[in-house]
Amino acid sequence: MPEGHTLHRLARLHQRRFAREPVMVSSPQGRFADGAAAVNGRVLKKATAWGKHLFHHYDGGRVVHVHLGLYGTFNEAPVPMPLPVGQVRMRMIGTEYGTDLRGPTVCEVIEVPDIDDIVARLGPDPLRRDADGSLAWARIRKSRRPIGALLMDQSVLAGVGNVYRNELLYRHRIDPYRPGTRIDESEFDAMWVDLVELMRVGLRRGKIITIRREDDHGFPSYRPGRPRTYVYRRAGEPCRICGTGIRTAVLEGRNLFWCPNCQK
Repeated sequence: MPEGHTLHRLARLHQRRFAREPVMVSSPQGRFADGAAAVNGRVLKKATAWGKHLFHHYDGGRVVHVHLGLYGTFNEAPVPMPLPVGQVRMRMIGTEYGTDLRGPTVCEVIEVPDIDDIVARLGPDPLRRDADGSLAWARIRKSRRPIGALLMDQSVLAGVGNVYRNELLYRHRIDPYRPGTRIDESEFDAMWVDLVELMRVGLRRGKIITIRREDDHGFPSYRPGRPRTYVYRRAGEPCRICGTGIRTAVLEGRNLFWCPNCQK
């Protein structure tokens, strides 16, 4: 599932390529036909993101809300675009570029006030300038759930996915099964500062980078195309720091990775 930096990059891209001009919106697949008709030909005022949610704001107060989920993707192309291939939920065509959306969990038209309802269910987004990490800390310190689960809870932190979760805990040598009630405020503050910086790097570079240069000893990633990581998808491989085999388990439906020696 794309993590928060991916949605913020999409918002910036769509802002640059489609904003302040009329956009032709259609649904070749047909599942978004009514929504597409509601915004077709309108001016896209801006594109924004909060966590893993993308919002296209059109004049007249209508907003296209997209959540990519596990399988959703946008595919950009210059115009004229070729005929749609496969199940294209939404096609946007601007002056110079177009994009096809396939496989999202959510693609719907909402009104501006509905955005507040969605955001109210989310925790702070580390990539937003107005993010307040203390709101996440207030929820973590009262919960007995494992910190490894809390970091993935979008109502606690918006935009954090499985890669950042696993890598952040390793970087701070925290056992993913430690309850939130046993996380010190100083530990959380250090994680928050680190997370903000890591996700900003992801936003700038377009890829997740978590390994400190001094720790990158050349062990291969899980497979070509995967990010080079400390623990994520490295089950059974030696820890980059201590050489202990990386362990894996399923925590609340998602794969967890950690070093049992470094993260005691």
